[in-house]
Amino acid sequence: MRLFVVFLMFLAGASAARAEIKWDIVRTLQHSQDAFTQGLFIADGVLYESTGLVGQSELRALRLKDMRLLRRQPIRADLFGEGIAPWGDRIISITWRSGIGFIWRRKDFKELATFSYPGEGWGLTSNADSLIMSDGTAELRFLDPATQQETRRVTVTWNDKPVRHLNELEFVEGMIYANIWYSPLIAKIDPETGKVVDWLNLAPLVAENVGNDTDSVLNGIAWDPKARLLYVTGKKWPRIYALRLSD
Repeated sequence: MRLFVVFLMFLAGASAARAEIKWDIVRTLQHSQDAFTQGLFIADGVLYESTGLVGQSELRALRLKDMRLLRRQPIRADLFGEGIAPWGDRIISITWRSGIGFIWRRKDFKELATFSYPGEGWGLTSNADSLIMSDGTAELRFLDPATQQETRRVTVTWNDKPVRHLNELEFVEGMIYANIWYSPLIAKIDPETGKVVDWLNLAPLVAENVGNDTDSVLNGIAWDPKARLLYVTGKKWPRIYALRLSD
């Protein structure tokens, strides 16, 4: 919990540029408590999830309306699965400390290729022209989806101070939303400048789900553009929430 306390102290010491994003729960769905959630995204009425821990990491496809499990695919047993992102008809996934990424066919989770990258892999998302990756620092890497090679980086800041421990990512209407590890906060980030323009504080949901397991942190963001809802969950949480946001 030390990182959480340090981050809240940092946030309290910074003057707020904007009020926090307001949110309301629209739906609450069951979430498997064996899922150490590392990544989420929504496509065509399906929630795609990646889970972590060595020997337990896998990809899952769940029907969005009721969380029925449609498909699952183990990731290599010696690897710790991390973030995932869509790219066309494929899923790109990364792993924690091994520097190995995978390309999967989305419709059946067939492994198509692997790639490598330096350092750690944490969160992953995509926009129209890039994969966007976090590595636990204050930096976001932008990768060419065709080659998976890095094209640029930005440092994420709040009031000119770096925001570290960036974790799961989601691209939402031109902005990057990022979980902050061991924090109830999600940062809303300008992808061009790296500046945090707003915060989403989900402390009530964290209090409802974490209990005594300090590893069961908030981690998992998926945007449903059709319904304009943000789905959020955490590692081994029993629930996933659909939120309506208002600035």
